[in-house]
Amino acid sequence: MDLPGVNLLRTIAVLAVLYSHISFYLIDDLGTGWWVIDVVYRVLVEGAGLNQHLSFLGVAMFMTLTGLLITRSAIRDEPRRFLVARSARLIPAFWVAILVAILLVRLGVNGMFSGQTGVSDVEAVLSFFLGGFFLKPEVAVLGVTWTLAVQITFYLYCVAARPLLRTRPVVVPVLGAVVCMLVLLYNLYLPEPYTVPFLSKVAATMPTVFLGQIVYLGWARATSRRWLIVALLAQVQVIHLATDYHVYWAGSRYLWTIVVVTACVVLVSRIDGRFARSRVLHWTATRSYAIYLVHTLVLYRVYENTVAHLGRTGAVLAFLVVCAAVSELLYRGVEVPAARWISARWLPPRPSPQVTAEAEPMEKPRA
Repeated sequence: MDLPGVNLLRTIAVLAVLYSHISFYLIDDLGTGWWVIDVVYRVLVEGAGLNQHLSFLGVAMFMTLTGLLITRSAIRDEPRRFLVARSARLIPAFWVAILVAILLVRLGVNGMFSGQTGVSDVEAVLSFFLGGFFLKPEVAVLGVTWTLAVQITFYLYCVAARPLLRTRPVVVPVLGAVVCMLVLLYNLYLPEPYTVPFLSKVAATMPTVFLGQIVYLGWARATSRRWLIVALLAQVQVIHLATDYHVYWAGSRYLWTIVVVTACVVLVSRIDGRFARSRVLHWTATRSYAIYLVHTLVLYRVYENTVAHLGRTGAVLAFLVVCAAVSELLYRGVEVPAARWISARWLPPRPSPQVTAEAEPMEKPRA
């Protein structure tokens, strides 16, 4: 399935995430403003009805793309190959970013992304495995990495549900929605000592991944339209439940934001042409994970040290330049070589298509 517009979508997602954190910082933390925020607010918040600060827009787009692009691999690849390939892509750069975040906190350069003033040795170790998010209160040395818990949950779920993905694939997002609702209800109605609040955040975000999966199943004609509608409605119910019980953290426009994101993915992912394949979009898309990991590590210090000399627009531009340089370093120095090294040593060679077809024929989906 050729999706030339994916680079454009990843670029939009990156810009939305960067804008969201810049807007939060300038408005909520510093109590100032910026002319770009005023324009975006009038056009996209007041006009288009999206969340304030475009909260969740970029995250939802990244998650929807994950469901769209990863489902095919989850169906075709055997579990070991699938998980090693995903781990090689995500873990090395994540560990380096966490290590840098811990060092910056302990050197007094950056603060925590949660209420603590510092991070203990145990909390530091847990952070390398996303364990800090499951503590009460949360310990977040690098706040943006919470989305990796959503992605990893989706990967593990796809592996566990692989027989269903290969036979009755639409059951996977429907069953996933049911599990998400049960998690939300568990945290809502059980006594506080027995709850795990972070799981609600994961459950409230999973529908965006399942929507991408549903789009893939529709395009692959792996199920009927009737079941696609059932799967879509199941995700809507999860989003309604999370909104009604205030599980989301920045307003009540999440359903509409997710609808807009899903429509953009459907409409834009197949756009082709010179712009969709431009070098700028390619660079941003391929570095999108690195940008996501490092941007909050450099945003606040770069801005506060340049705004007096360059003004707000100049300070934001300085941040973008530094973020691009650090992301390039992480991408070229860690993400790509580590993924190649791990893949070369841990991934078995792919069998030929003919052997695969003879040894393990793909079952035709029945739902």
